[in-house]
This record gives sequence, C-alpha cells and structure tokens, in this order.
Amino acid sequence: MKFMFTRSAALAAVLGGALMLQGCLVGAVVGTAGAVVGGTAKATGAVVGAGVDAVTTSDEETRARREREQRQHEREQRRCEQRQRQGRDC
Repeated sequence: MKFMFTRSAALAAVLGGALMLQGCLVGAVVGTAGAVVGGTAKATGAVVGAGVDAVTTSDEETRARREREQRQHEREQRRCEQRQRQGRDC
C-alpha cells in the first residue's frame, strides 16, 4: 500500500512538472494532483497559483503600461516640435 502511494505521488509529480509548463493546463494539473495525492494538493495549488500570478500581466497593468508609453510618446513629440521651431533636428 505504501509503495502504491509513493508510486502515485511520483507519477503525479512527474506529470505535474511536465504539464505545468503548458500554461493554461496548470489548473488541470492541480486538480489531478489533488485526486492522487490528496491534502498536499492544496499547498501545491497555492504555490502554483502564486507562480502563475507572478509571470502573468493583469489588464490593469497592461493598461497602465500603455498609458505610460503614450505619455512618453506625447512628451517626445512636444520636444521635437519645440526643437523644430528653434530650427534644430529632432
């Protein structure tokens, strides 16, 4: 019985490691690990979830970055126009 549990846990770890790199399959991996391993899947899910959050960009972050880039572009355009009025190149 103990050998079977160890073997199942090892199989779940190998499958989890391989599928975790698939991005959107992380949820399925955590679900499978929960069915095989049981209680330890909750801790694994929290760690995996934190890792996914760390490498993904939220809509708010994307919007803020675009706004910063737009402000920077407008600033550069104003500077260029000022230089052109003074007879210099941009």
